[in-house]
Amino acid sequence: MTLRLLLDGLAIVLVVAGIVGTVLPAIPGALFVFAGLFVAAWADDFARVGFGGLSIVAALGLLTLLVDLAGSVLGAKRVGASRQALAGAAIGAVVGIFFGIPGLILGPFAGAVLGELLARGGLVRAGKVGLATSLGLLLAAVAKLVLAFAMVATFLAFYLYNS
Repeated sequence: MTLRLLLDGLAIVLVVAGIVGTVLPAIPGALFVFAGLFVAAWADDFARVGFGGLSIVAALGLLTLLVDLAGSVLGAKRVGASRQALAGAAIGAVVGIFFGIPGLILGPFAGAVLGELLARGGLVRAGKVGLATSLGLLLAAVAKLVLAFAMVATFLAFYLYNS
């Protein structure tokens, strides 16, 4: 009984950390959500959520990773951003973590702008690249959050259906 409570507690911590990680860079949100849901299924000896349910949850997790990759690149590619702008956006996102919500919003923008300025110059172009990159990251974060909640909802549907 005590092991079950510890596993359930670990599952909750992992899922919450994963959901937070879907909007914060540098935290593998989908992986944490899946790990938490796997631990929860394991704690129940896979009686309610087995291979089928976990497979769907894993597929949603993989989709989350694809959305993450696509979202961060598509906005920037649409306006012809340089590799330096993409790298700058990623670095800005990580640095932005330390400055709270404003840092999470402004970090990728500033990083993309600086990267584009270093690569090609031109403040107007760099501003467009920064904006497009930031919008791509924002849309990806929203999509990842929706998918993370879909992972949890799928798990709960299997869990409740098999009760």
